[in-house]
Amino acid sequence: MVGILFIMSIDPCIKSTLFAAIKEKSYFKKEDEILFSMHTVFRVSAIEPMDNKNELYQVELQLTSVDDQQVRVLTDRIRKETDGTGWQRLGNLFLKMGHFNKAEKLYNVLLKHTSDGGERALYYNQLGFIHSYHGNYGKAVWYYEKTLEIEQKILSSNDPDLGSSYTNIGIVYSKMGEYSKALSFHEKALRIRQKTLPSNDPSLGSSYNNIGSVYNNMGEYAKALSSHQKALEIRQKAFLSIHPSVGSSYNSIGSVYDNMGDYLKALSFYEKALSIWQETLPSNHPNFASSYNNIGSVYYNMEEYAKALSSHKKALEIQQMTLPLNHPDLATSYNNIGSVYNKMGEYYEALSFYYRALRIREKTLPSNHRSLATSYNNIGGVYENMRENTKALSYYERALEVYQKTLPSDHSDLANSYNNIGSVYDSMAEYPKALSFYDRALEIREKTLPSSHPDLAISN
Repeated sequence: MVGILFIMSIDPCIKSTLFAAIKEKSYFKKEDEILFSMHTVFRVSAIEPMDNKNELYQVELQLTSVDDQQVRVLTDRIRKETDGTGWQRLGNLFLKMGHFNKAEKLYNVLLKHTSDGGERALYYNQLGFIHSYHGNYGKAVWYYEKTLEIEQKILSSNDPDLGSSYTNIGIVYSKMGEYSKALSFHEKALRIRQKTLPSNDPSLGSSYNNIGSVYNNMGEYAKALSSHQKALEIRQKAFLSIHPSVGSSYNSIGSVYDNMGDYLKALSFYEKALSIWQETLPSNHPNFASSYNNIGSVYYNMEEYAKALSSHKKALEIQQMTLPLNHPDLATSYNNIGSVYNKMGEYYEALSFYYRALRIREKTLPSNHRSLATSYNNIGGVYENMRENTKALSYYERALEVYQKTLPSDHSDLANSYNNIGSVYDSMAEYPKALSFYDRALEIREKTLPSSHPDLAISN
């Protein structure tokens, strides 16, 4: 438990009616009570520990004025993002706060009580978002397609709402590892938005960000960076500099640099994202888990394993509080923690976490999903480290089979897979086979990676 003492500073001269002294009205007249309006906003000016054990903190708060410009801009933006009728606005607010179960119950009730096409399309859309968040990707696509079906009947072919539906379907296909389908839907959305929206509209930023993420997953890093930079420029013009969407762009750019092996740049962008989210989102918001996992992965690649383990465990703690037991994002955290233990030589701990990840992925993902290949590769890696070469080879070959079905022939994950199999054959003294797989890995890496990338040194 941590104790917090709040010190509130109030300037009685500021233009505000947000508080009142109620000493004369209070039952406890000795307490000099102050009553604040429920929508009072304070700035956090300082946070300081009050003891040496970090069990008690003093938080200094400064009351803002009703005409504070930054507060006004942020309030207007939140109102726009949670727009709608009373019940619709409540649902949107639940989603923004990460209360997905409450939102799902509300939208199901609203769906039963309306026959209006526009309203039904909205509720199907929101339910699709919730199922996507919970990892129920098949259901998510079903709800989003119901939305699209209604909208195609009642809207013009270039209506921005159609762009949103194409985007949502594209996001789910990306999560399912079907990147070609995802890219197709995101490009449909972008074409509509380019025709109908101002050049700095946030929806255009979202389209570029989504396209960048697909290219990143496909290993086309130059295209990914270009799209993410466009998204960032639009969001910086459209939002406050500390808006969560600006944080998302920094996070996405960090991911590309991470995959390119430029870990210092990746860490810089990940930390920018985390800083923004810490100022703008609730402490258990899903973005924090993503941020801690990303930072942990960079530390892992930089061989700072204690820092990596700490970050990944922070991510897991948030996810265990907010996600269903079989959610794919939990599998990601189990996988990341397993990878750190593997590098630290704690192989049985590593296998324990890797198998937890694999069980979730086998229950929730298609049999050819890329994340399953990741699990097979990782388990194979532990067995290789334990000198159990037959088991290692079996898992590496299962990973390769998935990658060959789902990835372009020059994708970096295929190179890693060939390299892993080559390594096992090397250990088994089957040198011609080892050399064949090493050569395949090197051929891909020379085509796709910068000359300074560490994986090229491994292949050579």
